[in-house]
Amino acid sequence: MSRRILVVEDNTDIAELVALHLRDLDCEVVLAADGIRGYELAAAGGWDLIILDLMLPRMEGLELCRRLRAGDSYTPILMLTAKSSEVDRVVGLEMGADDYLTKPFSIRELIARAKAIFRRLEALGPAPRDEAGQRIEAGGMAIDPDKRQVTIAGEPVELTAREFDLLLQFARHPGRVYSRQQLLDLVWGYGHDGYEHTVNSHINRLRAKIEADPSQPVYVLTVWGVGYKFNDRLGAAKPAGAAGTP
Repeated sequence: MSRRILVVEDNTDIAELVALHLRDLDCEVVLAADGIRGYELAAAGGWDLIILDLMLPRMEGLELCRRLRAGDSYTPILMLTAKSSEVDRVVGLEMGADDYLTKPFSIRELIARAKAIFRRLEALGPAPRDEAGQRIEAGGMAIDPDKRQVTIAGEPVELTAREFDLLLQFARHPGRVYSRQQLLDLVWGYGHDGYEHTVNSHINRLRAKIEADPSQPVYVLTVWGVGYKFNDRLGAAKPAGAAGTP
């Protein structure tokens, strides 16, 4: 299946090399050399992935990412940057990037990361077709998959792309226990033996945003020795308006 990918990168050599290899995968690739043009193209929609450099002329990548995530539509973002500090990586991910690759990088790794994002999005669609886009409500929380918005008691909750995907995976299957490795496979789209701490840190950040007391979680529960689950005693995590079932 052909995918449309927008590459926003001001280094012509890197942009052309990335485009060359993506086109070998039967992807349609469009290039933008500055942040303003990149934002115009990205905001027009219709993309399966945006590959976004952090350091751009006219508008930096972080600002471009922030503006896109402030809108209603969602497109996966793979961020590229020459910055390698942990702070820069965290800022990019908190701003809503789905993944982060530090220059210099191998083209094989970039392609693998792009494929992983596509697999993750496909894996996040197991809900029945008539429920896939419907709001989910449970314990005062409402999740709108189409708009990728979460509210608790009517108040909006700002989540990163990964945090939203984690929450949606849990909420679509209340009571189901996921191991850390299963969450890596389903939400990150690739298995990383030894990277379970990534799941732990994302769960902690998610709880800090959705739980009144993160030390006593109500929504995302720990199943000791196994993993995590969405609380199935909240009064039905189900599509809003769906008929109640025992």
